Order: sequence, then structure tokens, then C-alpha cells
Amino acid sequence: MTIAAIDVDPQRTFSPLCPDELPVPEGDKIAPTLNAQAELADLRVLTKDAHPAKAVWVVDSHDKMLQPLPHPNADLTWVAHAVPGTSGFKTIPGLPAVTDYDHVIWKGIEPDLHPYGACFHDLEERLSTGLIEWLDSKKVTTIIIGGLATDYCVKTTALQLQNVCKFKVIVNLSACRGIAQETTASSCEAMNKAGILVVADIEDVKQLI
Repeated sequence: MTIAAIDVDPQRTFSPLCPDELPVPEGDKIAPTLNAQAELADLRVLTKDAHPAKAVWVVDSHDKMLQPLPHPNADLTWVAHAVPGTSGFKTIPGLPAVTDYDHVIWKGIEPDLHPYGACFHDLEERLSTGLIEWLDSKKVTTIIIGGLATDYCVKTTALQLQNVCKFKVIVNLSACRGIAQETTASSCEAMNKAGILVVADIEDVKQLI
């Protein structure tokens, strides 16, 4: 059995360290748990949002967010976030250097693409990022997921991997943080319904691997 741990978008843009972007409560606190679950794995993967400052979905204030868009691969408006070269693009404190990971996925660099999951560049899920293929090439059987945010990129990445039907997918909630309680709860329900193993903490993960 080969185990991979995936750190989904653990970036400062999704934490109180960047309050003007998309701060997820306690988003800067998950590094120790991500590191702990990586100790259980053979391989460690990092995914990062990498967005242009003037993408088609960018709006100038938070009150204009979450409005529907007519673009096939950018569904909602968001304030600018995770722009390469800015503080928000960096990973949260306590994580390894990017070069210490076994594989890295950068997503959303095109101005008209705003993917949530790490497996496809487009919302229609036709243009692969290569993550599934890389995991398959490494003969990965079990995947442990944590990151930001539970109700968006973590959920979508987990569902994409589960849909492949090749992996045991575990989401460790203690290594995640969500944007809102209601959407986090509905996301956990959707993941459970899909067959993903959603667990509370690292001790639960240990019992499943």
C-alpha cells in the first residue's frame, strides 16, 4: 500500500494573515496537523491557487462576491487572491518549502479559469492537471487530504479523486478549516455520500491506513 498526503491550498490568502483576501478562520493553524498526517504517508503533494490579479472573476470588494458569471470555467465572482508574488500566494507558516514536496500542482493561472479541485484545470473537468495520473504512476492506493477550505477546494479535490474509483480517500477534518459552518456541514455530507472517509482527527486516520 502506497499512501499520499495532499495539502490542498494551505496558503496565507485563505487565512487571517491576509484579511483583505479570503480569510478562513484559523486557516493559519493547520500546519502541525498537515505535517503529522504527512508522517503517515510515503508521498506528499502540495496544491496551490495561482491566480492573475485581473482575472475575469475578480471584483473589488467582498460584498460583490459569489455572484454568478457567464463564463464556462469561472462560475462565481471573488476578490483577488493567491496572486503569485504576493504574501497571499505563500503557504502558511510551518509547512515545508515547496521544493521539499514530492509533487506540486499550481491551478487557476489562466485569467478565465477558476477551478476548485486540484485534478482539473477547468470546471467541466476535461483538462487534467496530471495529479491523478501522477498518483497512479506512483501506485498510490490511499490518499489523506487536508487543507483550505473544507467547503470548496478540499471537497472538490476529494470528490474528483473519489470519482476515479482507484483510491481510498480520507479527509482529515482536523487538518482542514471551512469558510462557513453550514457549507462545511453540507460538504462533509456530500463527501460521505460519495464514499469518502471523512474523519475527525489524526487518530481516526491511523485506524484507516
